[in-house]
Amino acid sequence: MAMNIRKGFRFETYEAPEQSVFDRLFDIFQELITHTSGDFDEAIDWLRELDKEYELTTENYTIEDFIEDLKAKGYIREEFKDGGGDAQDGEDGEEGSGGGDISITAKMERIIRQRALDQIFGKLKRSGAGNHKTGKSGQGDEHTGDLREYRYGDGLENISMTESLKNAQINHGVGSFHLSENDLVVEDTQHKAQMSTILMIDISHSMILYGEDRITPAKKVAMALAELITTRYPKDTLDILVFGNDAWPIPIKDLPYLKVGPYHTNTVAGLQLAMDMLRRKRNTNKQIFMITDGKPSCLRMPDGTYYKNSVGLDDFIVEKCYNMARQARKLHIPITTFMIAQDPYLMQFIRHFTEANKGKAFFTGLKGLGEMIFEDYEANRKKRLK
Repeated sequence: MAMNIRKGFRFETYEAPEQSVFDRLFDIFQELITHTSGDFDEAIDWLRELDKEYELTTENYTIEDFIEDLKAKGYIREEFKDGGGDAQDGEDGEEGSGGGDISITAKMERIIRQRALDQIFGKLKRSGAGNHKTGKSGQGDEHTGDLREYRYGDGLENISMTESLKNAQINHGVGSFHLSENDLVVEDTQHKAQMSTILMIDISHSMILYGEDRITPAKKVAMALAELITTRYPKDTLDILVFGNDAWPIPIKDLPYLKVGPYHTNTVAGLQLAMDMLRRKRNTNKQIFMITDGKPSCLRMPDGTYYKNSVGLDDFIVEKCYNMARQARKLHIPITTFMIAQDPYLMQFIRHFTEANKGKAFFTGLKGLGEMIFEDYEANRKKRLK
């Protein structure tokens, strides 16, 4: 008697993969260390508070165990002042840090950048292999799959031997094999555009006003963009500068420690420094990304003093900004402004600024900032080749 066998799918309740206590704490710690601008003690204090509320640790694995594992894995280091002390020796014979200052290592900085890249770039829809090409064919290092006749100067490595031999047999017959220049076929290639990007980050005091942390998302975007470019587009360059009363460049490794200050917003100084930096780049394609949430309110005068006005839009300061936008346009440097503000008069200023530069402006909240910057970066890599 034949058995009645049923075929189909069996649906069960999803069970998340089991995560160790360290991995769970480490995931939270990475977020906290970013929000605290690299302050280990503050991040651990927040982690202890979260542990009290959500019971993240167990009797067999405590926050102290987690800290020791961070040291063992090379994510943090402890430095002692005056050259003395043991990490396990505290005051009055108690266990403790021994007075050492704990900070994150370069390994941890790299992991934070990779996390930022996964958080932002991982959300984007990815297309096929041709995502970053210029669309202009010629001598290059990216194969298109299209074939064409051989031209003087084509590299031998691009010759399609199979197609060339087939042409020789068709043109000269099989009996007496002969291969001429007219039989050669090469696989077409495309140029890869190289891009030099300056990312300007506003660190004026308004980036943390009104109970809204605006500097952390901007910092995450910078870290993610830096990781994307260094790993996927090594021929591109990314420089980061911050601007408050003045403007100055910062290395990528310092991004986790970036904080706002008691500054006004000197947009002109930021643009001047950005263009000076781009003038020294040999790439044809250059661009400026500017993340800001407020109006320009400061200028540095020729005598070294500062002209400041936080009330409304100062005509003198605004006109200087427009002049900088026009200068960048003459140098073929588009400025893309990511405005984290919705005030109508500020939006109007950015529209005029963008028109003067023939650039672009995005009026965005914090949630979609990373996605917008990444998509715009990819789009500019495709289309900009002078």
